[in-house]
Amino acid sequence: MDKNTITGFILMALVLIGFTWYSRPSEAQLKAQHERDSIAAVQREEAQKAEAAQKAAAEASASARALATPDSASILFAASQGTEQRVTLENDLVKITINTHGGVIEEAELKNHKDQQKENVRLLTAKDAKMAFSLATKTENIVTSDLFFEVAEVEQQPQYINSSYACKTATGESVTLSLPLPGGSLDIDYTLHPDAYMVDMVVRANGIANLFTPSMKTLDIAWTDRARQLEKGFDFENRYACIRYHEADGSTDNLSETSDKEKDIEEALDWIAFKNQFFSAVLISQQQFTNTQLKSQLYKKGQGYLKNYEATMQTAFDPTGAQPTQLQFYLGPNDFHTLKAHNDLSLNPDKDLELEDLVYLGWPIVRWINRWFIIYLFDWLKGLGLHMGLVLLLLTLIVKALVYPATKKSYLASARMRVLKPKIDALNAKYPKKEDAMKKQQETMQLYNQYGVSPMGGCLPMLIQMPIWIALFNFVPNAIELRGQSFLWADDLSAYDDVINWGKDIWLIGDHLSIFCVLFCLMQIVNTWISMKQQQNAAMSPEQEQSMKMMKWMMYLMPLMFFFMFNTYSSGLNYYYFLSGLTSILIMWFLRKTTNDDKLLAQMEAYKAKNASNPKKQSGMAARLEALQKMAEEQQRQQQKR
Repeated sequence: MDKNTITGFILMALVLIGFTWYSRPSEAQLKAQHERDSIAAVQREEAQKAEAAQKAAAEASASARALATPDSASILFAASQGTEQRVTLENDLVKITINTHGGVIEEAELKNHKDQQKENVRLLTAKDAKMAFSLATKTENIVTSDLFFEVAEVEQQPQYINSSYACKTATGESVTLSLPLPGGSLDIDYTLHPDAYMVDMVVRANGIANLFTPSMKTLDIAWTDRARQLEKGFDFENRYACIRYHEADGSTDNLSETSDKEKDIEEALDWIAFKNQFFSAVLISQQQFTNTQLKSQLYKKGQGYLKNYEATMQTAFDPTGAQPTQLQFYLGPNDFHTLKAHNDLSLNPDKDLELEDLVYLGWPIVRWINRWFIIYLFDWLKGLGLHMGLVLLLLTLIVKALVYPATKKSYLASARMRVLKPKIDALNAKYPKKEDAMKKQQETMQLYNQYGVSPMGGCLPMLIQMPIWIALFNFVPNAIELRGQSFLWADDLSAYDDVINWGKDIWLIGDHLSIFCVLFCLMQIVNTWISMKQQQNAAMSPEQEQSMKMMKWMMYLMPLMFFFMFNTYSSGLNYYYFLSGLTSILIMWFLRKTTNDDKLLAQMEAYKAKNASNPKKQSGMAARLEALQKMAEEQQRQQQKR
């Protein structure tokens, strides 16, 4: 090898080394590449683990199926083999889906009601709702959730579309599912009523009586569901979501809405409802439920669910098939008239299901007011075709007009106390000592009696109005007609208005500011100021004045308490209370303008003069005070003698 060749190799090596050095990555590039390599290694490892987990799960599932699948000698052998299909029953109101794997309703979609995503409300979903029937045979238990039914019979030939059966009849929609058993089958007939939310579900034995002992007379039912949040306000909707049930004696009760609750029901039940604020899934038994256990658990806000419902119960079952087990499902809105109409669809015509009790209208007297007055007044106003905002306005004005006589009587009682203030002040000056308190009180009552004034005259009319106030407190949040109705800045009168929303919960307030709630509280403050000003001008003793000072601060604190309570309440309710407060202020202004104190005092003086010659018997309170005064004077004389 000559000198030039050696020199060439050396130059080539230097060029290669220099190019390699020049083109090598920087420290940052090396670090980034190292991170990419590490991530890729982790991903490969996770993929290998996931593949291994899937393989293990598949093997475990296959092993479980092998263990769960009975042998050929089992009475459930035929029923454990199959492929699930879905049967759809549908009318203009509701669409239900029945899965042949388990043979029960797994989904219910309401066509005329939308959720917050503007899609049809799904009352039951396959993900959240589960139901199973259980029967104890001589050898083993039949649990329908593990078994496959067959589509046995329809009124018309079923049309097979995308692994679904659409079964239609002239009287509605119906299908019969059959669970194959030795010698016969366990059949479930489903019939969806036309133009209704009611599904008949009849369970009957067909040639399988020999599988059961003579003492076996009950069908066990296990039903669970997770109540999804369907409305905007989680807290407000949660107040009205619960498990509700109807006892055979006609009374209705429910589990707590505000806490986790379990309860064993000793009484026989007609129906059990898994209830949201505006929608319910109600399972009805014509032979009644017994040995019922109910459980309700709260979810935390932000999980998309309100409560987890669980119910286990028994109902009658005839293994001979002579008397089928008659069940029904109501899957629809909590509308008072709709629920009442569905009572007529009962399989037992002699039984009033009282489904309308799902709409909570308050305590007995309050419920009576809502049931026989407010509902019909609201329906009449709604029938005029008015917007719901105007309906609530007119409802407020009509209610205020009806209680106006009581309001006027209450105001006049306060006005009479006001014009007597100079005379009461004179009595206070006459008896400044504490030991003369009894005498002062007695003369004060005599003065009231002379002028025809009752210190309690203003309280009773206000108490008469209180049940109506409470009745509307219960009615408005349960009026499904307000759901989805916008008014002014509120996009839904059944939920809070949150034009001002900061997106993060603050203790006691939440994540928004309800403008209607603020207006309602402001009206309360103004009403309180007017009331306190009127009380200041009324005739009172020093002790009463001291009590009124304490009452004054309590009354001013009430609107603040109302704000923290009602900020998450429905805008329709706050709007009604705002209108009610504003109307009360206008009525008080009108009464004050139309009441002349001088004329009122003249009337009272005329009353005193008229009754001076023929004095009336003292009222019960005045008479008792006089008796106490005489007793005190007698005791004082006895002490002086001793």
